[in-house]
Amino acid sequence: MTAVSIRDLTVTYSEKPVLWDIDLDWSMGSLTAVVGPNGAGKSTLVKAALGLIPVAAGTALFLGQPLDQARGKVAYVPQRSAVDWDFPTDVLDVTLMGTYGSLGWFRRPGAGERSRAMAALEQVGMADLAHRQINELSGGQQQRTFLARALVQGADVTILDEPFTGVDAVTEQKMIEVFRSLRDAGKAVIAVHHDLDSVPTIFDEVTLLNTRLIAHGSVAEVFVEEHLRATYGGTLAHIARREKDL
Repeated sequence: MTAVSIRDLTVTYSEKPVLWDIDLDWSMGSLTAVVGPNGAGKSTLVKAALGLIPVAAGTALFLGQPLDQARGKVAYVPQRSAVDWDFPTDVLDVTLMGTYGSLGWFRRPGAGERSRAMAALEQVGMADLAHRQINELSGGQQQRTFLARALVQGADVTILDEPFTGVDAVTEQKMIEVFRSLRDAGKAVIAVHHDLDSVPTIFDEVTLLNTRLIAHGSVAEVFVEEHLRATYGGTLAHIARREKDL
């Protein structure tokens, strides 16, 4: 089954196209990177698919269904910079937010939900900080907390926007382990990503984007010089230097 199917997706800001006529399928059982230069529309693509920003045209289906019907099967981890980390709550409460969709409006998380939340925190190496205030965490710890919130949701499709930005090496490795465990369980992980060097070592598939879709498919077939030049322009040496400067 296809995890996410995007058809004819166009997004404009002040009548200027940011994404243009995107047709794209993301696979189940795969780790997929969304890659492209600054301003290419990477974050816009995932936000538009998730209905977080308006679109000029196009549709997105999740597991063959509109998002409203598949919402409980889809988890989203935003960029860390988009979160208010001064909100007075602790790590366990943030993780428990992942259970709200299954509980409904009027039920409070109980012992079962707390047990699931602690298991998710254990999986990301944060169980010992369950009662730490989120504004006291490092960047990597904050990102792992939001990953735990996605895990406790039990989603089949997890979409992350720049999950490795500003995290330490320990956090990055822990997150990669979690992503691979989800992939191996047949689920889909889709991540907006900017580090070209790590794409072949982490991901199975790659989406190359620069306002339009340049290419999508397996890393072995798509992550090649021809497509990278079409995505970034210039030589690969210039691309590598540019990415290291970001």
